[in-house]
Amino acid sequence: MDSNFKMVAKTLFGFEDILAKELTQLGAMHVEKGVRNVSFVGDKGFMYKANIGLRTAIKILKPIESFRVVKEQDLYNYVKRIKWEDYLKPDGTLAVDATIHHSVFTHSKYTALKTKDAIVDRFREISGTRPNIDLRFPDLKINVHIDRQRCTISLDTSGESLHRRGYKTATNIAPINEVLAAGLIVMSGWDGQSDFMDPMCGSGTILAEAAMIACNIPPNLMRKEFAFERWQDWDVDLFEKIEESLLKKTRDFHYRIIGFDKSPSAVRKAKDNIKNAHLDEFVTIKHEDFFKTQKAGDEKLHMVFNPPYGERLENLNVEEFYANIGSTLKHGYPNTNAWLITSNIEALKFIGLRPSRKIKVFNAKLESRFVKYEMYEGSRKAKKQS
Repeated sequence: MDSNFKMVAKTLFGFEDILAKELTQLGAMHVEKGVRNVSFVGDKGFMYKANIGLRTAIKILKPIESFRVVKEQDLYNYVKRIKWEDYLKPDGTLAVDATIHHSVFTHSKYTALKTKDAIVDRFREISGTRPNIDLRFPDLKINVHIDRQRCTISLDTSGESLHRRGYKTATNIAPINEVLAAGLIVMSGWDGQSDFMDPMCGSGTILAEAAMIACNIPPNLMRKEFAFERWQDWDVDLFEKIEESLLKKTRDFHYRIIGFDKSPSAVRKAKDNIKNAHLDEFVTIKHEDFFKTQKAGDEKLHMVFNPPYGERLENLNVEEFYANIGSTLKHGYPNTNAWLITSNIEALKFIGLRPSRKIKVFNAKLESRFVKYEMYEGSRKAKKQS
């Protein structure tokens, strides 16, 4: 039986609670929330499971050493003492990235270079040969994190960011990150027990993530590779066993997931991406202008969307556009919980509806708000009296 070890799952601002819950449900031990990260304990099989199954993690790191650094030489000395030969062959390849919060170490690239020098020098002294650098597909990806005087060296188990699920063949101008999309859907409280709509679906990311949540499909099944697949202790049989066990937990979905977009090219891209993700039996995408539509049927509808913010669309009349969102929801979509994310916080005023929730999130570096509008059947007053 593999022994347990500590890991750290990195996430987006405000998603720590969701990720901690995901980890607990997957079976992680000693789950502890940090800032933009959640630490936990598990074995090698759980490391595979976390990478395949977590929706709101960006990366899973495996810390291997932690020490105090005051000056540059401390970093070199400590890194050189680590038994890198346990993780990498002398003729292997490596890549190093660094995150720095320190008065002496101010340049992350220089810190990464210093770390690389220490590893290479150790191999030279031990074996006479040295590993090479490969920034794209290294055998070992190393993460250096310096916070004040505490340095943590970790192995990056994921490789490329986990938001790159592998199902997207095409994107639009401002596609929403898959981890952000999944987190927003979970945050909105949708549980797959009603119809779901994205009325401005772009390349279909929110629709794909909603379908995977509804059916409990692991989000990273389609990824080409995880970093741990190049490790010396890679266990393909264990990986396939974990994958199989997660697939057994998928569930039936008895409602509809609908996407609209008024751009024909966006509709084509969204359809391609949904088909590529093998989710086309759950998702219907139509070429429609949301502002000219109304809700079909009386059943409850859950809506999550990412409207344009005006950041990249210079010809967008923000005031008119957001006013149209409000009036379409008010007049055309009764019995609907509508959630939208925008970084244009000023534009929310033009919607003309009072939000029942407002949550601070970030879309890349843009501070945004995720807001909820509850559209009742009839008036709110009538709802309260019934």
